[in-house]
Amino acid sequence: MTDAEEQNTELRVLLKMVTAKDAVMVTRLLARSGISAESCADAAALAAEMTAGAGAVVIAEEVLADLGFGRVMLALRAQPPWSDLPVIVVARSGVDSIAITEAVEQLANLTVLERPMRASSLVSSVRTALAARKRQHQLRATLEGLHEADQRKTEFLATLAHELRNPLAPLRTGLTILSKMGPSPEKAQSLYAMMERQLTHMVRLIDDLMEVSRITRGKIELQPATVALDRVVLDAVEVSKPLFVAAGQELMLDLQCAPCTVHGDVVRLTQVFANLLNNASKYTPPNGRILVAMRADDSTVQVQVTDSGIGIPPHMLDNVFDMFVQVSGTSRAAQGGLGIGLTLVRSLVELHGGRVHATSGGAGSGTTMTVELPLAPAIAAATEPASPAVTHDVAGGHRIFVVDDNRDAADSLAHLLGLMGASTSVAYGGREALAAMSANPPTIAFIDIGMPVMDGYELASRIRATHSLAGAVLVALTGWGQANDKERIMAAGFDHHLLKPADIHELARVLQTIE
Repeated sequence: MTDAEEQNTELRVLLKMVTAKDAVMVTRLLARSGISAESCADAAALAAEMTAGAGAVVIAEEVLADLGFGRVMLALRAQPPWSDLPVIVVARSGVDSIAITEAVEQLANLTVLERPMRASSLVSSVRTALAARKRQHQLRATLEGLHEADQRKTEFLATLAHELRNPLAPLRTGLTILSKMGPSPEKAQSLYAMMERQLTHMVRLIDDLMEVSRITRGKIELQPATVALDRVVLDAVEVSKPLFVAAGQELMLDLQCAPCTVHGDVVRLTQVFANLLNNASKYTPPNGRILVAMRADDSTVQVQVTDSGIGIPPHMLDNVFDMFVQVSGTSRAAQGGLGIGLTLVRSLVELHGGRVHATSGGAGSGTTMTVELPLAPAIAAATEPASPAVTHDVAGGHRIFVVDDNRDAADSLAHLLGLMGASTSVAYGGREALAAMSANPPTIAFIDIGMPVMDGYELASRIRATHSLAGAVLVALTGWGQANDKERIMAAGFDHHLLKPADIHELARVLQTIE
């Protein structure tokens, strides 16, 4: 059903008069006033049509005594909270009947018109009822919008908590090792470097939040100059290059219209294209391809970032730039970031007088992000953006496997567990972990939940289904800590759940419960 057809159904008038002749007369009367009306054969048919949608119901008093009118009452009582379908009863003249009295008591939105009546009275009453019904639909749209926004906000806050806990975990572990374990100077230096990386990641997350806040409140000021857009794109490529190298992805540049000049803030424009490139890399599998192409016409320049990644469902294309919107499932998309990068992109592009849009053939067919900016007549040199008390044997005798796609978190936790007496191994993904565990079964496995490709839930289920691994104790160590997350974690086969960042005492407490 099209939107127009649905709207017509929701605002149609349903009739059940005493005779077919009366129904035809009322239908024609309403039609002359531009009101769509449909006559129903009996009360049961009326109830069935009401469930499909209606703007108002007009019935004769005699219908109240119909055996099928009970279904009409059930349909009225089953309305959602926003709905109060108007009912107009055309009553016999004289004293109110028992049926009319009961209807008045049971129906809040009821109008009674006495026969004989003026045609204008009926038309006026129906128009008033339909106007009220339209306001109800407006209220529904508002409530649904508020509910959707609230749901997005809840998901965003959960993701924010997860992403902030991820760097906190290796930071806390590193501090524990430095303060309690007395590592060698060489090992201490590697821990300091790891902690610096994680702090930098946290700063970037918080900076993104502050940027969105400043933009939405109109507090951001551009420092515009005439800049060469090809130079900006190349600077953004340098920022994002480590992601492509790490994933083995092929990056291709097609900047045929260079040099193209725009009037803009070089730092903010670099931020725009770096965000798009980071997004393309994040949602493109290893060994995939990303193409950056630039074209210009008489007044605008277009930069397209095309990837061979997971794609975007058609119904999400108009929403991916909205605040709190993430396309993929939370655990599989947990590769860093808060899902606000595209919101920043759209806001910054619009501040430059341009626009950005997404196109995709759907799941598995990749995505193209297109930025359009107005051309400037001349070029000026663009400046580069600034670069930004536990015993040592509490885990003795255990073979412990640590699985986390955050390498620093996995390595630091494995190091800490090793200092606590365990023999440790590390894997950075579910598939890698399953293969390694099958070859050398552990007694304990610490598993992160939010991993791409194979998340922690799936890994735990496969471990439990593998006979040689059935005796392993599984500990979920994750940033997801809401009540439903814990229930799902335990249902997947985990024995323990620790919230990131777990300190050494929490680890010791769990280890001491395992024989």
